[in-house]
Amino acid sequence: MFKNQTVLVTGGTGSWGYELVRQLIKENPKEIRIFTRNESNQFTMKQEFDNHPKLHFIIGDIKEKDALIEACQGADFIFHLAALKHVPVCEDQPIEALKTNVIGTQNVIEAAIACKVHKVVYISTDKAANPSNFYGLSKAMGERLIIHANTLNTDTKFVCIRGGNVLGTNGSVIHVFKRQIQEKQKIGVTDLNMTRFFLTLQDAIKLVFKATYEAIGGEIFVMKMPACKIVDLAHVLIDASGKKDVEIEVLGIRPGEKINELLLSKYESQTTITYDEEYFVILPSIYIPGLKEHYEGYHPVNLESYHSGTGLISRDEIKDMLEKGGFI
Repeated sequence: MFKNQTVLVTGGTGSWGYELVRQLIKENPKEIRIFTRNESNQFTMKQEFDNHPKLHFIIGDIKEKDALIEACQGADFIFHLAALKHVPVCEDQPIEALKTNVIGTQNVIEAAIACKVHKVVYISTDKAANPSNFYGLSKAMGERLIIHANTLNTDTKFVCIRGGNVLGTNGSVIHVFKRQIQEKQKIGVTDLNMTRFFLTLQDAIKLVFKATYEAIGGEIFVMKMPACKIVDLAHVLIDASGKKDVEIEVLGIRPGEKINELLLSKYESQTTITYDEEYFVILPSIYIPGLKEHYEGYHPVNLESYHSGTGLISRDEIKDMLEKGGFI
């Protein structure tokens, strides 16, 4: 799919971006453009990839449409990863989250159409399903804009991919817990009943590629992901550290935080089909030519919602997942 193609990655210097670029390089593209606003992150990434000749780094901000249009010239695919993603930051500075996550996404859409890009892939989050915080709300608005873009007079196709937490990404709970074990002999957990979806970065990007290849435009692909209790994750990391007498402290839920994360809401389940073992696909409530017909052979989901509080994996399974990801 990507052979001899030009791919633009917004927000490409984050954890998702690194793994996406690693796997894209193997596909022998013509060029991979990394579009971000952080100069030092770009410099570090350039070194990490040994100044790979197919990587082209562009300083820019998705809040500026003209810069995006210039970066999109001749691009075949866009992976839109750029976002303000930390829940407390978005709660404290909602206007900034709005500018980046909503207006920035609309800028990506307009730049892609102007430059006749083949397909745009928007990486969303479980927090966009029935959002309880401004981050989730802004990403849900981004999803709506991306889906709506398929109704415009353009050949560019737009698709969303919604996943949960990816192990070991920047600011991940794993890094936080490991540091707390080493430095404080104490782990802070906001609530003992809190659960989250998790997936390794490698598996997440493989699923992104699969959805990119198979999407026809207008869908939200929802990754099926294992879920676990955060306190169980903490216990596994404590055991792996070999340290004794590490305490678990209950901190209380932060503003906008849920006990269980939701990947598929009750409302969305009404228009969702079971695609295969790895995905659900949410079909939009608005009309997009040919979309419902394409999926008419699939079965509707037999779920009221899909949240992280059911089917929890055991501590042994968490340990296996962390070993596979290279975290213990």
